[in-house]
Formats: sequence, structure tokens, C-alpha cells
Amino acid sequence: MAYTPDYVDTPPSRAELDAGSGWQLLEFGAPWCPHCSAAQPVVQALLQQHDMPHLKVEDGKGRLLGRAYQVKLWPTVILLHNGEEQGRVVRPLRVEDIEALAALVRRQDA
Repeated sequence: MAYTPDYVDTPPSRAELDAGSGWQLLEFGAPWCPHCSAAQPVVQALLQQHDMPHLKVEDGKGRLLGRAYQVKLWPTVILLHNGEEQGRVVRPLRVEDIEALAALVRRQDA
């Protein structure tokens, strides 16, 4: 699965994500957020390097999934492997900002 430009209508539960298998890129933000828009080329670059599901979750007041992951700033990009958080980056603007996540995927897949 490649880059997903749209936020999901109904996000999965934390339990569903915890039960996941393989790699998944979880992105929290909002469609009106300028930081989120600025980060999209960086997220796309990571997903071009590593084919994995990408889930964009709109966050904000009353949205429990972001609280479950202790999201405080947007965008927050979380790399999951078999449902467990492997790393996160907040407000990535350059490809170098997400290189640590790409390195985690390469290391695990080697």
C-alpha cells in the first residue's frame, strides 16, 4: 500500500492497531493543519522507500486514539511493527527527519 492522502473516516481502535502485523505508518494530524501539509512530501518519501500501510488519523478534541498514543503536536508520525511502536517523529520537514524511521525498517528487514 502506498501513501494515503486522505484521513480515514473511522479510525481503528487502539486494540486493532496493537493486534496488527507487519509494518504500518500511523500519522496523526488534521486536514487544515499547515504543519501536516508541509510534512506530506516527507511522509511520501518514506513510503516510496518502504512499502507499508499508511493510516492518516484526524486528531483533535474528543478523539481518543491520539490520546492513546500521547500525541501532543501535529503531525506525529508513528512507525508500528506487529502493533508495537518502534519510533516516532513529530513535525518532520526534511527527509533527514524521518531517516531514523527508515533505518528501523531496514534493520528489521535485513
